[in-house]
Amino acid sequence: MKMHGLGNDFVVLDARAREICVTSQLVRAIGHRQTGIGFDQLALIETGEADAHLSFWNADGTTSAACGNATRCIAQFLMHETGKTRLHLTTARGDLHAFDAGEGLTSVNMGHPQIAWDEIPLSEEMDTLELPIEGAPTATGMGNPHCTFFVEDAEAVPLDRFGPRYEHHPLYPDRTNVQVAQIIGPDHIRMRVWERGAGVTLASGSSSCATAVAAARRGLTGRCVRIDLDGGTLHVDWREDGVWMTGPTAHVCDGALTAEFLGVIG
Repeated sequence: MKMHGLGNDFVVLDARAREICVTSQLVRAIGHRQTGIGFDQLALIETGEADAHLSFWNADGTTSAACGNATRCIAQFLMHETGKTRLHLTTARGDLHAFDAGEGLTSVNMGHPQIAWDEIPLSEEMDTLELPIEGAPTATGMGNPHCTFFVEDAEAVPLDRFGPRYEHHPLYPDRTNVQVAQIIGPDHIRMRVWERGAGVTLASGSSSCATAVAAARRGLTGRCVRIDLDGGTLHVDWREDGVWMTGPTAHVCDGALTAEFLGVIG
């Protein structure tokens, strides 16, 4: 299945009926936008003790414990399939709960943010609120690492050059997602994102959650904010039970990989 949340696009493989062996080579081949299908992340649905178990990969073949927009897309698909309005999903990030918010919107609880240096993780002990990096960004973990820069004008940042400079920063041993965030008001943020292993994307759910947490920790906003991304708007609410994210989803099409394509991969 091809899905997207605000242009943050995914290929979703359904392994509930039969086993699918996902390798980094397969991920890279499917993710190629000229010779494959193309995506920002790939997700795998499997059966589990809850409604489903989800696993995620970046376009470069590396794994990711979390992908917020893909989780919302898959949750909406499963709710439509089963008739349920609430789901319990498991991931490497932990147990996630989702519900149909109505009017085409889907909400998911992405869990509690990780703000301790060794949970994110960073390479050494330090205050995660303002890192010793030019621009004093904030570090946050949402099952994957994030580095959020607060800037005067998010549109003015050359993200294709800025992002890779910090994705591989020595403070982030597992690399990091990079956000540039502009505070519009106490409940409104303009944000653009560079995703590790994918590059510039139109939106990112986990990045939106991390940015909302970082802004609230720094006293720049409240805990419930609207985040405008290149692909549209998400609403993030950092509550006592975790970080809730709400937005639209789209199921584009279903398909099958051909024997010819799989044979080329070998």
